[in-house]
Amino acid sequence: MRSVSFASILILSIVAACGNPEGKSPHSTSADSTQSEDWKGNTYASALHYPEEKHLQNIRQLTFGGDNAEAYFSFDGRALVFQANNPEWGTQCDQIYAFDWAGSDLKSGPPTRISTGKGRTTCSYFLPGDSLMVYASTHHVSENCPPTPAKREDGAYVWPIYDSFDLFVANRKGEQRRQLTQIPGYDAEATMSPIGDRMVFTSMRSGDLELYTCKLDGSDVRQVTRELGYDGGAFFSPDGEYLVFRASRPKTPEEVAEYKELLAQGLVKPTNMEIFVCKTDGSEMRQVTQLGQANWAPFFHPSGKKILFSSNHASPRGFPFHLYLINLDGTGLEQVTFDPQFDAFPMFSPDGTKLVFASNRENGGTRATNLFIADWVE
Repeated sequence: MRSVSFASILILSIVAACGNPEGKSPHSTSADSTQSEDWKGNTYASALHYPEEKHLQNIRQLTFGGDNAEAYFSFDGRALVFQANNPEWGTQCDQIYAFDWAGSDLKSGPPTRISTGKGRTTCSYFLPGDSLMVYASTHHVSENCPPTPAKREDGAYVWPIYDSFDLFVANRKGEQRRQLTQIPGYDAEATMSPIGDRMVFTSMRSGDLELYTCKLDGSDVRQVTRELGYDGGAFFSPDGEYLVFRASRPKTPEEVAEYKELLAQGLVKPTNMEIFVCKTDGSEMRQVTQLGQANWAPFFHPSGKKILFSSNHASPRGFPFHLYLINLDGTGLEQVTFDPQFDAFPMFSPDGTKLVFASNRENGGTRATNLFIADWVE
Protein backbone atom coordinates (compact mmCIF):
# COMPACT_ATOMS: atom_id res chain seq x y z
CA MET A 1 0.00 0.00 0.00
CA ARG A 2 1.12 3.52 -0.49
CA SER A 3 0.49 6.73 1.39
CA VAL A 4 1.43 9.12 -1.40
CA SER A 5 1.31 9.18 -5.18
CA PHE A 6 3.61 6.83 -6.97
CA ALA A 7 5.64 9.70 -8.43
CA SER A 8 7.03 10.17 -4.93
CA ILE A 9 8.19 6.57 -4.83
CA LEU A 10 10.04 7.17 -8.08
CA ILE A 11 11.65 10.21 -6.48
CA LEU A 12 12.65 7.95 -3.58
CA SER A 13 14.31 5.65 -6.07
CA ILE A 14 16.36 8.46 -7.57
CA VAL A 15 17.21 10.30 -4.40
CA ALA A 16 18.01 7.17 -2.43
CA ALA A 17 19.54 6.19 -4.79
CA CYS A 18 6.44 -17.75 -23.32
CA GLY A 19 4.38 -18.22 -26.49
CA ASN A 20 6.79 -18.61 -29.36
CA PRO A 21 10.02 -20.51 -30.15
CA GLU A 22 12.16 -17.62 -28.89
CA GLY A 23 10.54 -17.79 -25.46
CA LYS A 24 8.82 -14.40 -25.70
CA SER A 25 5.15 -13.59 -25.63
CA PRO A 26 3.50 -12.58 -28.92
CA HIS A 27 3.38 -9.00 -27.59
CA SER A 28 6.99 -8.88 -26.45
CA THR A 29 9.43 -6.16 -27.37
CA SER A 30 13.08 -7.04 -26.89
CA ALA A 31 14.65 -5.04 -24.07
CA ASP A 32 17.51 -4.29 -26.45
CA SER A 33 15.36 -3.00 -29.30
CA THR A 34 14.01 0.24 -27.83
CA GLN A 35 15.93 2.97 -26.05
CA SER A 36 14.03 5.62 -24.08
CA GLU A 37 15.06 8.66 -22.11
CA ASP A 38 13.53 9.09 -18.66
CA TRP A 39 12.44 12.38 -17.11
CA LYS A 40 15.90 12.88 -15.59
CA GLY A 41 17.56 12.65 -19.01
CA ASN A 42 18.85 9.11 -18.52
CA THR A 43 18.68 6.71 -21.45
CA TYR A 44 17.34 3.26 -20.63
CA ALA A 45 15.90 0.22 -22.36
CA SER A 46 12.13 0.19 -22.67
CA ALA A 47 9.96 -2.82 -23.33
CA LEU A 48 6.55 -4.27 -22.67
CA HIS A 49 8.17 -7.62 -21.92
CA TYR A 50 11.79 -8.49 -21.21
CA PRO A 51 13.28 -11.82 -22.36
CA GLU A 52 14.33 -12.69 -18.79
CA GLU A 53 10.73 -12.49 -17.55
CA LYS A 54 10.03 -16.20 -17.94
CA HIS A 55 7.08 -16.19 -15.53
CA LEU A 56 5.17 -13.57 -17.55
CA GLN A 57 3.46 -14.14 -20.87
CA ASN A 58 1.02 -12.14 -23.03
CA ILE A 59 1.56 -8.89 -21.14
CA ARG A 60 -1.15 -6.32 -21.76
CA GLN A 61 -1.00 -2.64 -20.80
CA LEU A 62 -4.17 -1.46 -19.05
CA THR A 63 -3.59 2.25 -18.32
CA PHE A 64 -1.84 4.90 -20.38
CA GLY A 65 -0.63 7.85 -18.34
CA GLY A 66 -0.66 9.33 -14.86
CA ASP A 67 0.11 7.46 -11.65
CA ASN A 68 -1.74 4.13 -11.48
CA ALA A 69 -1.07 1.50 -8.84
CA GLU A 70 -2.43 -0.98 -6.32
CA ALA A 71 -4.75 -2.76 -8.73
CA TYR A 72 -6.54 -5.65 -7.03
CA PHE A 73 -8.81 -8.31 -8.51
CA SER A 74 -12.45 -8.88 -7.68
CA PHE A 75 -13.32 -12.25 -6.16
CA ASP A 76 -14.51 -13.52 -9.56
CA GLY A 77 -11.32 -12.23 -11.23
CA ARG A 78 -13.16 -10.17 -13.84
CA ALA A 79 -12.68 -6.68 -12.45
CA LEU A 80 -9.90 -4.57 -10.96
CA VAL A 81 -10.10 -1.75 -8.45
CA PHE A 82 -7.14 0.64 -8.25
CA GLN A 83 -6.01 4.12 -7.30
CA ALA A 84 -4.93 6.74 -9.81
CA ASN A 85 -3.89 10.34 -10.10
CA ASN A 86 -4.36 11.41 -13.70
CA PRO A 87 -4.92 15.09 -14.55
CA GLU A 88 -6.72 14.03 -17.74
CA TRP A 89 -9.32 12.38 -15.49
CA GLY A 90 -9.75 15.57 -13.46
CA THR A 91 -7.92 14.36 -10.34
CA GLN A 92 -5.78 16.46 -8.04
CA CYS A 93 -4.54 13.50 -5.97
CA ASP A 94 -5.24 9.75 -5.80
CA GLN A 95 -8.82 8.58 -6.36
CA ILE A 96 -10.29 5.07 -6.61
CA TYR A 97 -11.52 3.51 -9.88
CA ALA A 98 -12.84 0.11 -10.98
CA PHE A 99 -13.28 -1.57 -14.36
CA ASP A 100 -13.68 -4.93 -16.06
CA TRP A 101 -10.13 -5.43 -17.29
CA ALA A 102 -10.85 -7.83 -20.17
CA GLY A 103 -13.28 -5.60 -22.06
CA SER A 104 -12.26 -2.05 -21.20
CA ASP A 105 -10.15 0.39 -23.18
CA LEU A 106 -8.89 3.11 -20.86
CA LYS A 107 -7.30 4.99 -23.75
CA SER A 108 -10.75 6.31 -24.57
CA GLY A 109 -11.50 7.68 -21.10
CA PRO A 110 -11.51 7.00 -17.37
CA PRO A 111 -13.21 4.00 -15.78
CA THR A 112 -15.92 4.34 -13.14
CA ARG A 113 -14.76 6.40 -10.19
CA ILE A 114 -15.60 4.68 -6.91
CA SER A 115 -14.43 7.37 -4.48
CA THR A 116 -16.03 10.79 -4.04
CA GLY A 117 -13.42 12.76 -5.99
CA LYS A 118 -12.65 14.73 -2.83
CA GLY A 119 -9.71 14.46 -0.46
CA ARG A 120 -7.02 11.80 -0.97
CA THR A 121 -7.68 8.06 -1.18
CA THR A 122 -5.61 4.90 -0.96
CA CYS A 123 -5.72 1.13 -0.79
CA SER A 124 -9.00 -0.17 -2.22
CA TYR A 125 -10.24 -3.78 -2.27
CA PHE A 126 -13.34 -5.71 -3.32
CA LEU A 127 -15.64 -7.16 -0.69
CA PRO A 128 -17.08 -10.66 -1.18
CA GLY A 129 -19.78 -10.60 -3.84
CA ASP A 130 -17.88 -7.95 -5.84
CA SER A 131 -20.67 -5.35 -5.59
CA LEU A 132 -18.93 -3.31 -2.86
CA MET A 133 -15.41 -2.04 -2.28
CA VAL A 134 -13.55 -0.75 0.77
CA TYR A 135 -11.03 2.06 0.52
CA ALA A 136 -9.38 4.70 2.70
CA SER A 137 -10.11 8.40 2.25
CA THR A 138 -9.69 11.82 3.82
CA HIS A 139 -12.75 13.36 2.10
CA HIS A 140 -14.86 13.48 5.28
CA VAL A 141 -12.35 15.84 6.90
CA SER A 142 -11.57 18.06 3.93
CA GLU A 143 -12.51 18.21 0.27
CA ASN A 144 -8.96 19.28 -0.56
CA CYS A 145 -5.95 17.04 -1.06
CA PRO A 146 -3.93 16.95 2.16
CA PRO A 147 -0.48 18.52 1.85
CA THR A 148 2.56 16.40 1.04
CA PRO A 149 5.56 16.69 3.37
CA ALA A 150 8.00 19.50 2.69
CA LYS A 151 11.47 18.58 1.52
CA ARG A 152 13.55 17.74 4.57
CA GLU A 153 16.88 19.42 5.30
CA ASP A 154 18.49 16.00 5.81
CA GLY A 155 17.22 14.83 2.39
CA ALA A 156 15.41 11.85 3.94
CA TYR A 157 12.40 10.48 2.07
CA VAL A 158 9.28 10.14 4.22
CA TRP A 159 5.66 9.05 3.83
CA PRO A 160 2.87 11.07 5.44
CA ILE A 161 0.57 9.09 7.71
CA TYR A 162 -2.55 11.20 7.47
CA ASP A 163 -4.64 10.98 10.64
CA SER A 164 -7.67 11.85 8.51
CA PHE A 165 -7.61 8.50 6.69
CA ASP A 166 -10.62 6.33 7.52
CA LEU A 167 -12.15 3.28 5.84
CA PHE A 168 -15.24 3.64 3.65
CA VAL A 169 -17.42 1.31 1.60
CA ALA A 170 -18.88 2.20 -1.80
CA ASN A 171 -20.65 0.26 -4.55
CA ARG A 172 -19.67 -0.24 -8.20
CA LYS A 173 -21.47 2.98 -9.18
CA GLY A 174 -19.46 5.06 -6.74
CA GLU A 175 -22.36 5.46 -4.33
CA GLN A 176 -21.02 5.78 -0.78
CA ARG A 177 -22.49 3.21 1.61
CA ARG A 178 -20.90 3.56 5.03
CA GLN A 179 -17.87 4.58 7.07
CA LEU A 180 -16.21 1.63 8.82
CA THR A 181 -13.75 3.34 11.17
CA GLN A 182 -14.46 6.23 13.50
CA ILE A 183 -11.49 6.28 15.89
CA PRO A 184 -9.20 9.32 15.47
CA GLY A 185 -5.93 8.57 13.67
CA TYR A 186 -4.73 6.72 10.61
CA ASP A 187 -6.89 3.78 9.44
CA ALA A 188 -6.08 2.49 5.94
CA GLU A 189 -4.53 -0.31 3.86
CA ALA A 190 -7.48 -2.71 4.11
CA THR A 191 -7.59 -6.03 2.22
CA MET A 192 -9.96 -9.00 2.40
CA SER A 193 -9.48 -12.62 3.32
CA PRO A 194 -10.12 -15.00 0.39
CA ILE A 195 -12.44 -16.81 2.79
CA GLY A 196 -14.57 -13.67 2.87
CA ASP A 197 -15.01 -13.40 6.64
CA ARG A 198 -12.53 -10.72 7.78
CA MET A 199 -10.36 -7.86 6.59
CA VAL A 200 -6.93 -6.68 7.72
CA PHE A 201 -5.88 -3.03 7.96
CA THR A 202 -3.22 -0.75 9.45
CA SER A 203 -4.12 1.63 12.27
CA MET A 204 -2.52 4.10 14.66
CA ARG A 205 -5.10 3.47 17.38
CA SER A 206 -2.49 1.97 19.74
CA GLY A 207 -0.06 4.85 19.20
CA ASP A 208 2.01 2.84 16.73
CA LEU A 209 1.34 1.61 13.18
CA GLU A 210 0.02 -1.91 13.79
CA LEU A 211 -2.04 -4.48 11.92
CA TYR A 212 -5.63 -5.26 12.96
CA THR A 213 -8.32 -7.56 11.64
CA CYS A 214 -12.08 -7.04 11.86
CA LYS A 215 -15.35 -8.31 10.46
CA LEU A 216 -16.54 -6.81 7.19
CA ASP A 217 -18.85 -4.38 9.01
CA GLY A 218 -15.93 -3.01 11.05
CA SER A 219 -16.83 -4.84 14.26
CA ASP A 220 -14.78 -7.32 16.31
CA VAL A 221 -11.47 -5.47 15.89
CA ARG A 222 -8.46 -7.59 16.93
CA GLN A 223 -4.84 -6.40 17.14
CA VAL A 224 -2.35 -8.57 15.24
CA THR A 225 1.10 -6.96 15.62
CA ARG A 226 2.61 -5.32 18.70
CA GLU A 227 6.30 -4.65 18.02
CA LEU A 228 7.58 -1.11 17.52
CA GLY A 229 7.73 -0.19 13.83
CA TYR A 230 5.54 0.34 10.81
CA ASP A 231 3.44 -2.73 9.92
CA GLY A 232 1.44 -2.35 6.71
CA GLY A 233 0.47 -3.53 3.26
CA ALA A 234 -0.88 -6.84 4.59
CA PHE A 235 -2.52 -9.59 2.52
CA PHE A 236 -4.04 -12.94 3.49
CA SER A 237 -2.71 -16.31 2.35
CA PRO A 238 -4.91 -18.26 -0.09
CA ASP A 239 -6.34 -20.32 2.77
CA GLY A 240 -6.95 -17.25 4.94
CA GLU A 241 -4.77 -18.59 7.76
CA TYR A 242 -1.75 -16.29 7.45
CA LEU A 243 -0.83 -12.69 6.72
CA VAL A 244 2.14 -11.36 4.77
CA PHE A 245 3.16 -7.73 5.26
CA ARG A 246 5.98 -5.19 5.16
CA ALA A 247 7.49 -3.87 8.35
CA SER A 248 10.19 -1.57 9.69
CA ARG A 249 11.87 -2.69 12.90
CA PRO A 250 13.97 0.07 14.49
CA LYS A 251 16.45 -1.56 16.89
CA THR A 252 19.22 0.83 17.94
CA PRO A 253 18.47 3.73 20.28
CA GLU A 254 19.07 6.12 17.39
CA GLU A 255 16.69 4.23 15.08
CA VAL A 256 14.00 4.07 17.76
CA ALA A 257 14.32 7.78 18.53
CA GLU A 258 14.10 8.71 14.85
CA TYR A 259 11.08 6.47 14.26
CA LYS A 260 9.20 7.90 17.24
CA GLU A 261 10.11 11.49 16.34
CA LEU A 262 8.87 11.07 12.77
CA LEU A 263 5.72 9.26 13.87
CA ALA A 264 4.88 12.13 16.22
CA GLN A 265 4.96 14.34 13.12
CA GLY A 266 2.71 11.95 11.18
CA LEU A 267 5.61 10.61 9.10
CA VAL A 268 7.44 7.34 8.49
CA LYS A 269 10.63 6.58 6.57
CA PRO A 270 9.97 3.64 4.21
CA THR A 271 13.53 3.09 3.03
CA ASN A 272 14.30 0.11 5.31
CA MET A 273 11.56 -2.52 5.36
CA GLU A 274 11.48 -6.32 5.32
CA ILE A 275 8.79 -8.93 4.63
CA PHE A 276 7.14 -10.75 7.55
CA VAL A 277 4.57 -13.54 7.86
CA CYS A 278 2.33 -14.48 10.79
CA LYS A 279 -0.95 -16.20 11.53
CA THR A 280 -3.98 -13.92 11.53
CA ASP A 281 -3.92 -13.79 15.34
CA GLY A 282 -0.29 -12.63 15.36
CA SER A 283 1.22 -15.96 16.37
CA GLU A 284 4.00 -17.76 14.47
CA MET A 285 5.57 -14.41 13.57
CA ARG A 286 8.66 -14.76 11.37
CA GLN A 287 10.81 -12.53 9.21
CA VAL A 288 11.03 -13.83 5.64
CA THR A 289 13.53 -11.41 4.07
CA GLN A 290 16.76 -10.04 5.45
CA LEU A 291 17.86 -8.23 2.32
CA GLY A 292 18.20 -4.62 3.42
CA GLN A 293 16.80 -1.45 1.82
CA ALA A 294 13.08 -1.45 0.86
CA ASN A 295 11.29 -4.80 0.56
CA TRP A 296 7.55 -4.28 0.28
CA ALA A 297 4.28 -4.86 -1.65
CA PRO A 298 4.21 -8.60 -0.83
CA PHE A 299 1.56 -11.03 -2.06
CA PHE A 300 1.23 -14.78 -1.57
CA HIS A 301 1.91 -17.07 -4.51
CA PRO A 302 -1.21 -19.18 -5.32
CA SER A 303 0.48 -22.19 -3.72
CA GLY A 304 0.72 -20.37 -0.40
CA LYS A 305 4.34 -21.52 -0.19
CA LYS A 306 6.04 -18.50 -1.77
CA ILE A 307 5.76 -14.71 -1.69
CA LEU A 308 6.01 -12.27 -4.58
CA PHE A 309 7.26 -8.83 -3.55
CA SER A 310 9.01 -5.67 -4.76
CA SER A 311 12.54 -4.79 -3.70
CA ASN A 312 15.47 -2.51 -4.42
CA HIS A 313 17.90 -4.53 -2.29
CA ALA A 314 20.22 -5.16 -5.25
CA SER A 315 20.18 -1.52 -6.40
CA PRO A 316 23.17 0.52 -5.17
CA ARG A 317 21.47 3.85 -6.00
CA GLY A 318 18.07 2.90 -4.58
CA PHE A 319 16.56 1.95 -7.93
CA PRO A 320 15.37 0.02 -9.85
CA PHE A 321 12.67 -1.89 -7.99
CA HIS A 322 12.05 -5.42 -9.28
CA LEU A 323 9.59 -8.18 -8.39
CA TYR A 324 11.07 -11.21 -6.65
CA LEU A 325 9.80 -14.62 -5.55
CA ILE A 326 10.96 -16.12 -2.27
CA ASN A 327 10.06 -19.20 -0.22
CA LEU A 328 8.39 -18.71 3.16
CA ASP A 329 11.61 -19.78 4.89
CA GLY A 330 13.58 -17.06 3.10
CA THR A 331 15.30 -19.37 0.62
CA GLY A 332 15.06 -19.59 -3.16
CA LEU A 333 15.12 -15.87 -3.98
CA GLU A 334 14.33 -15.40 -7.69
CA GLN A 335 14.09 -12.20 -9.72
CA VAL A 336 10.85 -12.07 -11.74
CA THR A 337 10.79 -8.66 -13.51
CA PHE A 338 13.55 -6.67 -15.19
CA ASP A 339 12.34 -3.18 -16.03
CA PRO A 340 15.21 -0.70 -15.47
CA GLN A 341 13.02 1.61 -13.38
CA PHE A 342 10.15 0.15 -11.34
CA ASP A 343 7.91 -2.92 -10.96
CA ALA A 344 5.70 -3.30 -7.86
CA PHE A 345 2.20 -3.89 -6.43
CA PRO A 346 1.74 -7.46 -7.74
CA MET A 347 -1.45 -9.46 -7.23
CA PHE A 348 -2.40 -12.89 -8.54
CA SER A 349 -5.89 -13.46 -9.86
CA PRO A 350 -8.07 -15.70 -7.66
CA ASP A 351 -7.47 -18.67 -9.98
CA GLY A 352 -3.72 -18.03 -10.02
CA THR A 353 -3.46 -17.74 -13.79
CA LYS A 354 -2.88 -13.99 -14.09
CA LEU A 355 -0.73 -11.33 -12.49
CA VAL A 356 -1.51 -7.62 -12.36
CA PHE A 357 1.23 -5.17 -11.41
CA ALA A 358 2.36 -1.55 -11.76
CA SER A 359 5.41 -0.58 -13.78
CA ASN A 360 7.32 2.26 -15.44
CA ARG A 361 7.80 0.18 -18.59
CA GLU A 362 6.53 1.60 -21.86
CA ASN A 363 5.99 5.10 -20.45
CA GLY A 364 8.00 6.91 -23.12
CA GLY A 365 10.48 8.28 -20.62
CA THR A 366 7.78 10.15 -18.68
CA ARG A 367 6.95 9.85 -14.98
CA ALA A 368 3.90 7.72 -15.77
CA THR A 369 3.33 4.50 -13.84
CA ASN A 370 0.86 2.18 -15.51
CA LEU A 371 -0.97 -1.05 -14.82
CA PHE A 372 -0.17 -4.27 -16.67
CA ILE A 373 -1.70 -7.73 -16.67
CA ALA A 374 0.03 -10.94 -17.74
CA ASP A 375 -0.47 -14.68 -17.87
CA TRP A 376 1.54 -16.31 -15.07
CA VAL A 377 3.84 -19.16 -16.09
CA GLU A 378 5.36 -21.47 -13.48
